[in-house]
Amino acid sequence: MTAVSDNLPTAALQRLDAAHHMHPFTAGAELAARGARVITRADGVWLTDSEGNRILDGMAGLWCVNVGYGREELAEAAARQMRALPYYNTFFQTTHVPAIALAAKLAELAPDDLNHVFFAGSGSEANETNIRMARHYWARKGKPGKQIIISRRNAYHGSSMGSASLGGMAGMHAQGGLPIPGIVHIDQPNWWAEGGEMSPEEFGRARARQLEETIAALGEDRVAAFIAEPVQGAGGVIIPPESYWPEIQRICDAHDILLIADEVICGFGRTGEWFASQSYRIRPHIVTVAKGLASGYQPIGGSIVCDAVAEVIGGGEFNHGYTYSGHPVACAVALENLRLLEEERVVEHVRDTAAPHLARAWAGLADHPLVGEAVSRGLLASLALTPDKGARAPFAEPGAAGLICRERAFANNLVMRHVGDRMVIAPPLVITPAEIDELIARARAALDETHAALDARGLMGAAA
Repeated sequence: MTAVSDNLPTAALQRLDAAHHMHPFTAGAELAARGARVITRADGVWLTDSEGNRILDGMAGLWCVNVGYGREELAEAAARQMRALPYYNTFFQTTHVPAIALAAKLAELAPDDLNHVFFAGSGSEANETNIRMARHYWARKGKPGKQIIISRRNAYHGSSMGSASLGGMAGMHAQGGLPIPGIVHIDQPNWWAEGGEMSPEEFGRARARQLEETIAALGEDRVAAFIAEPVQGAGGVIIPPESYWPEIQRICDAHDILLIADEVICGFGRTGEWFASQSYRIRPHIVTVAKGLASGYQPIGGSIVCDAVAEVIGGGEFNHGYTYSGHPVACAVALENLRLLEEERVVEHVRDTAAPHLARAWAGLADHPLVGEAVSRGLLASLALTPDKGARAPFAEPGAAGLICRERAFANNLVMRHVGDRMVIAPPLVITPAEIDELIARARAALDETHAALDARGLMGAAA
């Protein structure tokens, strides 16, 4: 048997990968034909592949490596916990110190009365928990008919049966019999693509009021909760108009439904606050967390729950949980990660230094002939690609421009993701102004090359 290591040639690693490894969200045969890029090392905001290329990671892994790569403190925290208690569950009236300490720390950091934590292994699992928790809450309150959860089209809340149903991704719903019953979707607050002649403020209120209209149509006595990301991440970094969230909050308050803020991407400093709910002055009953909780160094997620909901759920047995709920190693790494974020003032770095610098530099990309919108919030940013800026027009061949731009970014050693014809970034929170400038230079080069490729292929036409 051949040992697999970094020392194997890239082609050999690619052949083994194609033969045995099934990748998420990937056309396997197509990837096998071209070969996966093999990442071997990382430090700070930089990746290194098996060919020695140094790549600026504009996506923080998968929106998650908030403190950057190569943090020895996190490796040491994992090793210490592995030696002391590598695993124990929190079923059967038992607990352990890492879970206790992390739950207490999250209660300290979270706003308002969000003082209780139900741990999971990922954001997908946490949102599965939220479905069950919201419905069980209302049943215990004597309102078992309140079962429906309202979400948004183009939202992403995970890829399990329940969480993918909460999400509004049509491509995911086309596979596997989704969505499950009891999930209803309203439109997203994407002004650039869908706002028409309305001002952003008018559009934000109009989209929020779809929630109220849907509650009225379904019946308030049937609606359990509304779930949304403060900023839609995988949907294209859709930053809502400022009028949107205050109206959503008013509607949830007025109609007695739970508000669930999915902060899997936005949480732990991404928007310049510990939680984006603070940025938007949202008062959620439940906050979903994962990704930045341990900066991707360990798989961990959870639901941070307000006092009122936790009191009702805790009044009886909640028949739900996961083998790895509150895994001690994951909790220990998450605690150390939170310590680094606090002691190194990473959230303040985002708020005071990195985000303002990115906002200025990113906005400058709006002068590119392909870019119709260049927006950011904290260290989340997106570009809307268009063949006609004035008309905010989509391309006649949707997605081609974004795919080409992603490939040209990668060719320029920049990880920049595409969502249709939107380009998105979410770099590690420790990125410096000089590294932001390098990111912008590589993004501009990718845009230039994309524009040339679209021209050459006759793909600059607008949709009729």
